[in-house]
Amino acid sequence: MKQFFSRKVAKSQSYKVLLSIIFSLLSFLSFSQEIDTTKTKNLGEVMVQAIRANDKTPVTFSNFTKKEFAKRNLGQDIPILMNFLPSVVTTSDAGAGIGYTGIRVRGSDATRVNVTINGIPYNDSESHGTFWVNMPDFASSVESIQLQRGVGTSTNGAGAFGASLNLLTENSNTKAGGEISNSFGSFNTGKHSVKFNTGLMNNHFEISGRLSKIYSDGYIDRAFSDLKSYFLQGSFINKTTKIKALVFGGTEKTYQAYYGIDAETLSKDRKSNSIGGFTDEFGNSRFYDNETDNYQQDHYQLHWNESISKNWNTNLAFHYTKGKGYYENYKEDAKFVDYNLTPLGTSTTTDLIRQKWLDNDFYGTTFSVNYKNEKLDFIFGGSANKYEGLHYGKVIWARLASTSELGDHYYDDYGIKTDVNFFAKANYQIIDKLNLFADLQSRKVNYKANGVLPTFIDESFNFFNPKAGLTFSPNDKNNIYFSFAVANREPKRDDYENKNVKPEKLNDFELGWRFANQKIKLNANGYYMQYKDQLVLTGAINDVGTPIAQNSGESYRIGLEIDSKIQFSDKWSIQPNIAISESKNNDFYFERDGILQNLGKTNISFSPQIIAGNILTFSPLKPLQISLLSKFVGEQFMGNIDAEGSKLNDYFINDLNITYEIETKKIFKSIVISVLANNILNKEYISNGYFFTYNDDFSNPGTIKTIEGAGYYPQATANILAGITLKF
Repeated sequence: MKQFFSRKVAKSQSYKVLLSIIFSLLSFLSFSQEIDTTKTKNLGEVMVQAIRANDKTPVTFSNFTKKEFAKRNLGQDIPILMNFLPSVVTTSDAGAGIGYTGIRVRGSDATRVNVTINGIPYNDSESHGTFWVNMPDFASSVESIQLQRGVGTSTNGAGAFGASLNLLTENSNTKAGGEISNSFGSFNTGKHSVKFNTGLMNNHFEISGRLSKIYSDGYIDRAFSDLKSYFLQGSFINKTTKIKALVFGGTEKTYQAYYGIDAETLSKDRKSNSIGGFTDEFGNSRFYDNETDNYQQDHYQLHWNESISKNWNTNLAFHYTKGKGYYENYKEDAKFVDYNLTPLGTSTTTDLIRQKWLDNDFYGTTFSVNYKNEKLDFIFGGSANKYEGLHYGKVIWARLASTSELGDHYYDDYGIKTDVNFFAKANYQIIDKLNLFADLQSRKVNYKANGVLPTFIDESFNFFNPKAGLTFSPNDKNNIYFSFAVANREPKRDDYENKNVKPEKLNDFELGWRFANQKIKLNANGYYMQYKDQLVLTGAINDVGTPIAQNSGESYRIGLEIDSKIQFSDKWSIQPNIAISESKNNDFYFERDGILQNLGKTNISFSPQIIAGNILTFSPLKPLQISLLSKFVGEQFMGNIDAEGSKLNDYFINDLNITYEIETKKIFKSIVISVLANNILNKEYISNGYFFTYNDDFSNPGTIKTIEGAGYYPQATANILAGITLKF
């Protein structure tokens, strides 16, 4: 249960009552004027315009549309679907892209990628992590994704230190329809989903929904995933008002694989998984069947947009997320005293089964006001959110008897966090072809927590994050931009285990060129990201698989990114991208053999110098598309001391994606057949791992020797997914 102490979500609550109240209110508004589609903005555009970038915004971004990711949406998580975007590296604990998956952008891990859904923060408040396993098949309910690399524009939630990722759920449909999708594949993988939409009813209302189930045994031994999810959305639209209510969520049960394997095991059995292993009373080696993570997360969102005039519109949203779940595991030779247990005999240890629980609530509001005329596009917005989380553990079984009650809590901890931010951003046309962008954000954070920490936490942070830039558009095909942005970010819960942890600061410089005509789209940008007290991953993980970070003092990332799409003809297209970068710690200190050493300039962990991707598409017939997807990730270090034993080798993988759509005239609109063959060259590769050091002073008394070790997360060799979707 990777990063379990930074997780979330809970028992489901009834959304029927909520929707009935909302739609009763909307019915009261139905006297409003009929819709004028020529004057009404797309609801989705209004919901995210406060935080999304466009061609006049001087930031680096990529848009990923529903049409693009639907071709490969056969059960794998959203990070895996994004694998071929620039500067992106993805990984999967179970090896097959289902269950616990992760994403890195420009070398920054997922806790440093700000994620919002319809402008609502999704990152966990305490860990800053994003756990897509809690929202299986969410891609089936997403209209578009925008990935802003670097600091980007002001958004809601934790500061973006590598990228910000905004997801927009599906737009309203004017016509009724639905889908039935089923896919099957390697590792006993299956995905089954049903979607519907009513179309626009009574010229004002639309309801859509989805139910999904995904199952996979995983590539790694016993790393199964059993996932279920739902999505329900109601919309009301008239000439000046747009209201959208959503409830969505999921439940997950996953057998864990967060320890990876060492080099020796990798050479013998790359699918091995040690988690859950124990020795029974007869001396037999066994695995505990329920070494699992069990979690449920339910989201509620209400968005209200009002077009006051042709120049003014407003957006107001309320949200609530409930999360509850536990991680269960078998613990050998546990000390009675550590679990508040009193033994009946003389033994001080016992085997036991424990559960570590989270019970979390996250709620708040976001808002924005937009004024736009021919020269000025101004937005004032912000958010106020609160997180309340309980952390507790209990023993549900023990081999040796005790006088204590099983099920009693052996720890009770909490975390409470408030996050308030205000921003004002403007894009102003100074002269013809030249636009000035300015963006000012003030953010106040208060965090209180106790638990597995050296001290009680009660900290407040006041961050000011200014951004500014210029965009020059010499003609309708080209624009050149430059921007400077400042970001500040508070430590996450686990960072406080390091006693002197500090907040981070980033100065981000971006220079780019965008070109587009009917056949070619080209983006090229250079960046320089200058950090103060960056919390870099040490490479080590804690006892529940959470990566450990520490302040690095001064560090930087500098790089060049190029991506394009070239349409050679009606049948052939290509989408290459490449990122070349250097990521360094300055004056990095490390204690080796008991002596503190200045290692000087070292590579930042998990930051490959080269990342390249390509999608080559051939469409011999209009309904048939054949795509070869290629990804190269260069050599990288898993730690910050440039140790040879911390290297991850480079890898080059290729996937083959085939889709064929049959348009029918009866029963169904169309039938879509999809095949995704992953890693077709059967490459044995590793996309993630961990590296640790410790001091050994036992082998030779009086001396201290630094010992190094590493673990690896192997990814699946050749495998296949195939599916059929019936659209009606």
